[in-house]
Amino acid sequence: MLKIFVANGSISLASLILLEEVGAKYEAMLVDFSRDEQRQDAYLEINPKGRVPSLVTEQGVLTETCAILVYIAQRFGPEYLASMGDPFLFGRIQEFNSYLASTVHVAHAHRLRGARWVSDQAALVAMQKKVPDAMTQAVTLIEDELLHGPWVMGDIYTICDPYLFTISRWLEDDGVDTGQLPRILEHRRCMMNRSATQAALSQVS
Repeated sequence: MLKIFVANGSISLASLILLEEVGAKYEAMLVDFSRDEQRQDAYLEINPKGRVPSLVTEQGVLTETCAILVYIAQRFGPEYLASMGDPFLFGRIQEFNSYLASTVHVAHAHRLRGARWVSDQAALVAMQKKVPDAMTQAVTLIEDELLHGPWVMGDIYTICDPYLFTISRWLEDDGVDTGQLPRILEHRRCMMNRSATQAALSQVS
């Protein structure tokens, strides 16, 4: 059975939702960031990066949301979840998820994890003040250009959708005016209506 390590309020929710979507058998293990469990030896033996999610499979451990989503879709899901048989569409899915990972999530992390980049307190404060603008710019591109609706890729639900949903739950706390993002809000509403989303949220907040 798969074992996935998750944390409340983290990006690991996306992988948890997809596990529920495909009906995979798994055990969810909660890592308590408030106790710095992600930095303790027991967890670092599983994931030396000290982050979540980590997916323990029969063949070894996978980390990084983009990789885990593709693995779950390819192993358990219908072909359309990642469109592995269509090189261009698979490329577009990877393009979108890579943008979330490399740009949007990083912009968000400057609010809570700024110490990864700077140690000077004044620089840290300046970085945090920039988060609303940086996040607004990043998600406005999604709103205007990348979210085709009702799902990210159009009419078909893919591995992009739990990923976007998870990040969209952070926007208000990041100082983004979501009233200017009606399509993202509608996507969030559609995701909330799915039983897989509700099942995953019942395990992490």
